[in-house]
Amino acid sequence: ATADELLRRADVAMYVAKARGKSGRVLFDQAMQDTVVKRLALTRDLQFAVDRDELVVHYQPTIALDSGRIVGMEALVRWRHPERGLLAPDEFIRIAEDTGLILQIGRWVLTEACTRMRGWQERFPSDPPLAIAVNVSIGQVHQPGLAGVVAAALQASALAPRSLVLEITESVVVEDAALALRRLRELKKLGVRLAIDDFGTGYSSLNYLRRFPVDFLKIDKSFIDKIGRRKEQDVVRTVVDLGHRLGMAIVGEGIQRPEQAERLRALNCDIGQGYHFGRPMPAEEMEEFLEAADASLRITARAAA
Repeated sequence: ATADELLRRADVAMYVAKARGKSGRVLFDQAMQDTVVKRLALTRDLQFAVDRDELVVHYQPTIALDSGRIVGMEALVRWRHPERGLLAPDEFIRIAEDTGLILQIGRWVLTEACTRMRGWQERFPSDPPLAIAVNVSIGQVHQPGLAGVVAAALQASALAPRSLVLEITESVVVEDAALALRRLRELKKLGVRLAIDDFGTGYSSLNYLRRFPVDFLKIDKSFIDKIGRRKEQDVVRTVVDLGHRLGMAIVGEGIQRPEQAERLRALNCDIGQGYHFGRPMPAEEMEEFLEAADASLRITARAAA
């Protein structure tokens, strides 16, 4: 290899070492260079994704486990890359975080989801109204003006604050509890509801969360996957019981099989989410899903009458 090539390889190894954290040591290989080149290309393309209307929001329904009724949905961003096809968040959100693009993307997703939900509430009225959950990333939590961004989205969409649930992962709460508490209190003043996502993976405790103005706890999928085992059942039962004592509703996420939903229902878990009820789907498919659910409820009501 030439001297220039050796320097380029050293730069690639340094780039990867920095990405893995402090005090790391990395030995260059060709696969590493391919990964870095791909990441740089995605970074370049992501800068124009919003302007080119390449981002899209998919929606996954959330279901009340006691009644089977749809109570809302979670908004999940996807990227329709012109060459790579539909990309899931784990393929580009880290890049968005590292480059600061997460603020622009997060603002767009929030406004899009709130506007869409307001339209669905008018078309499919319910009591209480359907709610929309939107993820808040660590980059957004660090943004001083996050409450202002949320307030602007609510005003633009005319969505009632209570119909918006903002989700923050447990790991973000644990990483900087003081900052997370400050942001959550700012958001709570707007009247929105708050959820801790992926609960059980961040080494916090329910007593620790007592300080936070949280309305929902979402039990991590890793516990739902093994809900048939005694140990995982005991963990879920404890989270449900103590969460209810703290005034929180409990959501089981990642439900893929009917027996998982049944076990969670038996444990008094409030809400279910996962492929068993519905995959994340484009807005057009979610509208069909809501139409079918609405028709089913009307049929049930007529039968009861």
